[in-house]
Amino acid sequence: MSLLATAGLTAFYGDFQALFGIDLAVEEGEAVAIIGANGAGKSTLLRTICGLLPARPERIRYRDRAIGALAPPDILALGIALVPEGRRLFPSLTVEENLLMGTQCGRKGPWHLERVYGLFPILRERRRMAATALSGGQQQMAAIGRALMTNPELLLCDEISLGLAPVVIRDVYAALPGIRREGTTLIVVEQDVNRALRIADRVYCLQEGRITLEGKPGDLTRDAVRLAYFGI
Repeated sequence: MSLLATAGLTAFYGDFQALFGIDLAVEEGEAVAIIGANGAGKSTLLRTICGLLPARPERIRYRDRAIGALAPPDILALGIALVPEGRRLFPSLTVEENLLMGTQCGRKGPWHLERVYGLFPILRERRRMAATALSGGQQQMAAIGRALMTNPELLLCDEISLGLAPVVIRDVYAALPGIRREGTTLIVVEQDVNRALRIADRVYCLQEGRITLEGKPGDLTRDAVRLAYFGI
């Protein structure tokens, strides 16, 4: 039984269909990368899994439970947390207050303030600052830390390298192995194909709302990835 599975998953923004029959499976403990160009449907897929877009109940299953019709707080309570594109920190709160927002769902587990500060020491130094005073990379660390404070079983990371300098991206991605060692399963949406292939056990490629490629990084040729990504 997969930790998470979708079957024939569709998603709409009004009359516009963004996902077409997505079949995806994520095993417990894996790191799965979702790659694709802008507008391919990657973020839509994560938003639908998290309940931010409606789905039929049986189209998404978590630990073999149909969750497609659940509201986002109920999905969070099950152990699925999202690090959203753009960070979405609360600008009126300090760094530490943003992190503590993650405890509101009441889940127990290994992640607490000291563990997050151990993962991202700069956040301890700046914990009393307004979240908006952080650099982009530090805000991304805070967004990841806030999601970890929910003690998720499955962490969804949406474009966590977007807009960051290469040295900052390196530091953010260096935290992922430590997160996995705590037993957290990862889905990482990433436009950088090479980075995605380095961190993932398996990769799915989306193009125009459809899966065009799936496999283990070592089994995928550069030509196959290019064809799936660009369609050429």
